[in-house]
Amino acid sequence: MPAIAKRDRKIKLQFLPNTSASTLGGLPAIEALAQRFGLWKKLAACAALDPRKRKARGFNPEVICAQIIYTLCSGGDSLADSEELNEEPLVRELSGIERFADQTTVGEWLRAQTPQSLEGLRAINRQLVQWTIEQAQPGRWLHAGAREFFFDDTQLEVSGKSFQGAAFNYEGKLALSWQTLWMGPFLLDGSVGSPGDVSSQLKPLLQNNQSFWKDRPAYFYADSGSSAAAYLQAINAQGWQWSVSYNKFAQRLEGLASELPEARWGAALSHPLSNGSVVDEQHTWLRHLPQGAPEPILFACVRRKTRGEMFWRHHFIACDPRRQGDPRLAFERHHLKGDKEKLFSEVLSGLDLHHPPCAELLANQIFYALASIAYNLLIALKLLYLPDERQGWRIKTLLKHLIILPAHLVRHARTILARVWVPPRWFDWWRQVHERIWTTA
Repeated sequence: MPAIAKRDRKIKLQFLPNTSASTLGGLPAIEALAQRFGLWKKLAACAALDPRKRKARGFNPEVICAQIIYTLCSGGDSLADSEELNEEPLVRELSGIERFADQTTVGEWLRAQTPQSLEGLRAINRQLVQWTIEQAQPGRWLHAGAREFFFDDTQLEVSGKSFQGAAFNYEGKLALSWQTLWMGPFLLDGSVGSPGDVSSQLKPLLQNNQSFWKDRPAYFYADSGSSAAAYLQAINAQGWQWSVSYNKFAQRLEGLASELPEARWGAALSHPLSNGSVVDEQHTWLRHLPQGAPEPILFACVRRKTRGEMFWRHHFIACDPRRQGDPRLAFERHHLKGDKEKLFSEVLSGLDLHHPPCAELLANQIFYALASIAYNLLIALKLLYLPDERQGWRIKTLLKHLIILPAHLVRHARTILARVWVPPRWFDWWRQVHERIWTTA
């Protein structure tokens, strides 16, 4: 095969004003899902979302909510990006409006919200998750037939002292805290607040979402930020299987583990490393009463030592007290927590939510509640309509292949036809999706 070299080509360019072309030709799939779920009607029915005194003027709340959700579902991340939807004729036609609100109006709407409107959005998000799992193939969101739940906190960095609720976090950076509860791939619930105790919202989130796991096979994961006795007690009270990383209060456990007789430790396992050394490890169960705990807690313990070293290194996870069998299996299950942490990274990077857009805390809470709905719509599109081989797609991949597509609007009498150019290998898929969700939306 001859060598292929780059050649300079002269291409004539012609620039025309855009009145009918769009770069978001795949957004109708999100709109169709939202309509099937009844999202816009639910938002319109939430009276707390409408701060207007004169209801006959201005934008209805479902319009501004749709504007923010459209923005996030198409790769935008700011209030300025939401205003730029006015340059997308297809998006305006989807909403049935001539023009979206400018970013100032969107910001004013966010700042005018109340705790009641925030709770309304969180409730709608839970309804969206429930609606999706009722239709999705169980194997796409369950693990071994059980629902998996994960709690974690992340820090949303801000710049400037004008951000309400912002404080210096454990890294010495000014930030807000976003504590979230996940079910499988879904962002089930969350709370934005001041950094501090990274599990301060664990109990309220468990209290508000119990219907998703009560009387069902379920497993819960959390990291060491939730390992205080009060949190372990609240987690255990839910009746599920669970495991929590335990390294913040491990000094006493390390002493107890070091005093155990050899007969208490299980069979030794060896793991060769890439540098040629070998690590030996053994596992056991250990019960301990941490300070503040009403009863002893069961811990799975592993000790590891590189051959040639003198001392063992101990690692612990707290577990539900009903756990039996090989403690090594408890660690193997708990290692799946890493996949849950990747989900949190996915929503942050996929929707670019690292930096809050508003100075007021409640406005940011509303924005992140809408972001949860936008994220779960994208997850619903993937779970319900993508083939098995595409279930591993990340959000940015989904946006690239299914949302950011060229489209052209053509008007015929009273009908508007949107011609969407899709890759040939996705042509049949789009026709099937159109028949399944858009024509029935």
